[in-house]
Amino acid sequence: MPASDSETDADDGSATGDDPAVPTERNVLETDCTRCPKLAESRECISWGTGPLDASVVVVGEAPGYGTPDADRWQGGNWTGKAYTSRHSGRRIRRMLERVGYGDDAYYTNAVKCFPADPDDPTTNREPTPEERTNCRSHLLTELEEIDPTVVLATGKHATETVLAAESRDLEGFLDSVLEPVWCDRLGVWLVPILHPSYQDVWIGRLGYEPEEYLAAIAETLDDLCRGRDSGSGK
Repeated sequence: MPASDSETDADDGSATGDDPAVPTERNVLETDCTRCPKLAESRECISWGTGPLDASVVVVGEAPGYGTPDADRWQGGNWTGKAYTSRHSGRRIRRMLERVGYGDDAYYTNAVKCFPADPDDPTTNREPTPEERTNCRSHLLTELEEIDPTVVLATGKHATETVLAAESRDLEGFLDSVLEPVWCDRLGVWLVPILHPSYQDVWIGRLGYEPEEYLAAIAETLDDLCRGRDSGSGK
């Protein structure tokens, strides 16, 4: 069940005036999970999912970043224990979902719930290992079963690979897959890969979009799939 948090929504000096609210609850699935010893050693908090448990859209990232522990808000899930609350990626992806009309209908989580510290620089991310992704996959599957969304919006290559792995499928060319819905039989959801918020400024143009066109394409894709569910088709 969601765990309450007393964190306030105070301004940290980086707000733009249209920032989405900082989440105040998280969906704790396993208190003090220690399935991955190296992750348990390097994390500050387990970064659990946030958002309504009946959401139509589940946003999946790869893993929490190190974050900014001295920020009053948007510190990052490694410090807040809440997925997608970093000052850059969290604000950007949450703002995007608000702009396309799903701000109140999206649940945010990560494929790997703990910060994977680089052994050479504990404040820098490394990629989660295949074993860590496998160990944490059951948490993601539990979330998808509990929430029963229409769409999984996977942000970036690694998040997309993790969702496909649950279907025993491989990713063949991430950029070619962006905004191309894939029906997942085992999960019972539509998978829609999108660019990771940290890298979208670099890649949007290479996909042939202007920023507003990319946003409109996300909105159109979500509307088409979610309307399909409402009308009794697609799921």
